[in-house]
Amino acid sequence: MSAARPLRVDARRNRERLLETAVRMLSEEGPEVTLGAIAKEAGVGIGTLYRHFPTREALIDAAYRNELDRLCDSADDLVRTMAPDQALREWMTRFVDYMATKRGMGDALRALIAAGGDPFANSRQRLTGAVTTLLTAGASAGVLRADVTPDDLLVSISGVALATADRGDRAQVGRLLDLALDGLRPHR
Repeated sequence: MSAARPLRVDARRNRERLLETAVRMLSEEGPEVTLGAIAKEAGVGIGTLYRHFPTREALIDAAYRNELDRLCDSADDLVRTMAPDQALREWMTRFVDYMATKRGMGDALRALIAAGGDPFANSRQRLTGAVTTLLTAGASAGVLRADVTPDDLLVSISGVALATADRGDRAQVGRLLDLALDGLRPHR
């Protein structure tokens, strides 16, 4: 069995445009949006869409997993480029945005699950790994408590995301995330 060849630059760009467009259109229009409409909006032909994603389910699964990967992969970059507590705070904002996207894609994800897919198979593991990276960096630097578990933090910021989902009040989201971050700081 040979390893898959890396995608050409133009093919990779087309795939990324398709994924971004699919997330947006599935969130806005629901699972009824046609693959043809997604391809057209992404600026590619339907054949290009089917070359990358042979079924609707494959596209929905890849779109969701791409969002999850972007969120989780950002933890390492944030820790490298920001102070650990600020990296965590930025990631928390990104997590709330990810939850809004996931919620927007809810009908499409439910349709995927009904068809036998499991887009969430590795979600918890990936999220826990990202949060562990951020919490460990903060605890090592002495700016975050060492006794906070990744699960505690995920539940906490999930609560912020769910409680503010229908309000659209970004300022409130920011205040709640700041409060959560303050609770993660070591007691003085």
